[in-house]
Amino acid sequence: MRSTVFAASLMGAMLATPAFAQNAAAPAPAAASALGALVAEALQNNPELRAAAKETEAAGERVRPAGALDDPMLEAGLLNVPIQPWRLNREDMTMKMLGLSQKLPYPGKRALREQVAAKDAESAGYGLRETANRIVREVKLAYFDLALTDETVRLLQSNRQILQQFLRIAESRYAVGQAAQAEVLKAQTQLGRMSEELLRMERERPVTEAELARLLGRRANAAPIAVKLPSLREAAFDLEALQQAALRDRPQLLGLQSVIERGTKALDLARKEAQPDFDLRFSYGQRERDVANMPREDVVSFTVAMNLPLWRQDKIEPRIAEARAMREQALEMLQAQQNEVLAKLRQQVAIIEQSRKSVHLYETAILPQARLAVEATLAAYQVSRVDLLMLLDSQMTLFSYEINRARELVNFNKALAEIELLAGKQLF
Repeated sequence: MRSTVFAASLMGAMLATPAFAQNAAAPAPAAASALGALVAEALQNNPELRAAAKETEAAGERVRPAGALDDPMLEAGLLNVPIQPWRLNREDMTMKMLGLSQKLPYPGKRALREQVAAKDAESAGYGLRETANRIVREVKLAYFDLALTDETVRLLQSNRQILQQFLRIAESRYAVGQAAQAEVLKAQTQLGRMSEELLRMERERPVTEAELARLLGRRANAAPIAVKLPSLREAAFDLEALQQAALRDRPQLLGLQSVIERGTKALDLARKEAQPDFDLRFSYGQRERDVANMPREDVVSFTVAMNLPLWRQDKIEPRIAEARAMREQALEMLQAQQNEVLAKLRQQVAIIEQSRKSVHLYETAILPQARLAVEATLAAYQVSRVDLLMLLDSQMTLFSYEINRARELVNFNKALAEIELLAGKQLF
């Protein structure tokens, strides 16, 4: 009688435990707001992202210098001074000279150099956006892993409480000769396994939390991070629209397009190297009075020099071939990355649809049936129609279904985070 009353009270306790709750996941708005706050924190404090921002800033500062002229050269000296005797007024061609020279690239070279540097800066900007999107993805994945760990710990704790009650029932029935010793041993074994798994998950949480703290830019001794299990999103996913958005908006692909455009400019610049550069020089010569103290006129000079690109085959043609090869490499890389992005989008959309169906199946069929099975087995156990082993088996089956449901929820949201990275923008 005592075991029957105890089992009846256990029924009420089990129905009130989180493992039997119909909506075990936290509400979506609360989880979304908590995750959004962490994402904003990572975008502000992540050291890798700040370093990428500084790299982009540095690339932008290199644009103007790339198209600037070389510094002019100031020249001063004495010209045509006789050695013996050392006098500045003996020869008419002796003078004090002050000159100024300026190198001028062939028209179009400066503009091309600046355009090449501008494309480098543009690529760095797209790289910064890609880094930010990747960090957001990593924050979300770490958050979901931590939420799954917490949910697993919660389910383990609630099921361990139920197993402890099962053990007390078995011990009570064994004491009065209504149960075999094997039932007590089986309950103790299951309880031990549950406790061991709980310890393992509790050890795993700090590792996942440390990774999330690293992405957030927090210190190792920061306060614990509170997370909530995400819920299912019912929004439909149009694969073709996602693929078009990825080809249009993915920073990685846009960066490769900038690299291709940069290669085109670099190729034009390499071809321009076949044209000569110029060196303009202006000088002023001041002459002393002659030996008869008669004045001499000062003189000015203006010269233009240019290089002769005679070694085109050895110097210029290889540079042109190099620039052409680099542009073709970028083209092939863009094609390869586009194919990879489109394939991964197809994979992640398939994972989302599969996870969505699995969660619906667990929530509408599997979990309700498993709960009814536990209730029916418990009721049969009260009247000694089944043994404790069947009750333990049905309870552990329910526990595994709860874990699987939480895992599918996390898989769904992880795939969603991957799609946002592939598409290059926030979808929700």
